[in-house]
Amino acid sequence: MKKIIAGVIATVILTALTSCNNNSAPAAKTEGEATAVAGSIVYFDLDRVLNEYDMANDLRSVAETKFNSINQEVTRRGNKLEKDSKAFQDKVNKGLMTQSVAEIQYRKLQEQQNSFNQYAAQKQQEIAEEQQVMMNQIADAIKTFIDEYNAEKGYAMILTTQGDILPAPVVTADPSLDITDDLLEGLNAAYVKSKSEKKD
Repeated sequence: MKKIIAGVIATVILTALTSCNNNSAPAAKTEGEATAVAGSIVYFDLDRVLNEYDMANDLRSVAETKFNSINQEVTRRGNKLEKDSKAFQDKVNKGLMTQSVAEIQYRKLQEQQNSFNQYAAQKQQEIAEEQQVMMNQIADAIKTFIDEYNAEKGYAMILTTQGDILPAPVVTADPSLDITDDLLEGLNAAYVKSKSEKKD
């Protein structure tokens, strides 16, 4: 489930970040930052950001708890329906009920099955909506931060790369153009600050 969620999040964020291009005036470079200068084309590793960004991990954890709870309830209801169906079939096979009672029981079971199918579909829709909201929150936070970050740095373009074997779109580049560490430090600091502001 984590890999599916991370993959979907990565796709949404990759789409959202393709518009990240700002040519603001450069700011002075401080120690510990990427060595790229204003006007450079730089990149970051989206997989690392999604795995190491505290907000993404917190939201993913909350979502997984909700999804597990929903899936457990769907499974519980499905198991009860299956048990009721087997009990009905057993009584029919043993001739323990009349034809008319069996028909009434069968119709009730069909109604329960239809109700369960609707419930399961509704819960799957809720999960999909929760995932979309979570992805949008993460994508928006990253995009907002990168816009502000680039207003200071003045890079010509910020690309994102993804994948291990043959990362795309940046297959290989000068490591000094990788701003992943700098972004993660800033993203996590901004997230900690926003959490402390909400508590106040």
